[in-house]
Amino acid sequence: KAASGQLEVKMELLDLGKLLWQTLADMEEVIKRSPVALKTEIPKEPVFVGADGQRMYRVFQNLIGNAAKYSLEGSRVYVTLKEEGGIAEAGVKNTSSRELTGEINFAERFVRGDESRTDGGSGLGLSIAQSFTEACGGTFSMETIADLFIVTVAFDAERGDVL
Repeated sequence: KAASGQLEVKMELLDLGKLLWQTLADMEEVIKRSPVALKTEIPKEPVFVGADGQRMYRVFQNLIGNAAKYSLEGSRVYVTLKEEGGIAEAGVKNTSSRELTGEINFAERFVRGDESRTDGGSGLGLSIAQSFTEACGGTFSMETIADLFIVTVAFDAERGDVL
């Protein structure tokens, strides 16, 4: 539905920092069981955007879950949020447990980083995250630098009293 523009979104004024903290709290057990350390840089001050809270929760749940699952053992996953020049940017960065090649579009539906994986994943997580972000009016970008995997979700920042 999201890819075809048929996804219903309920836009609201959303504190992105609060949403990230809530997602991390809800995923505490997943993170504890993963072989990584989590590092956060999320400001205490609200960072408001106009978006669908449920859809964006799912975006960050997918991104953090993937990072916890597919990161190099003993490495760190960084979850960040900053507001600069009227743009709110949330990022998830991790070092992959497998070698990444620049030839793979991880946001393409059913694409998986390692075709031999048998972990039950569908290969839809990043595609859904991208579609939900864009349906809410944000931008979704991915970058690989060697084995570093970086996802950035960006929105126009909003004042706390206006959407």
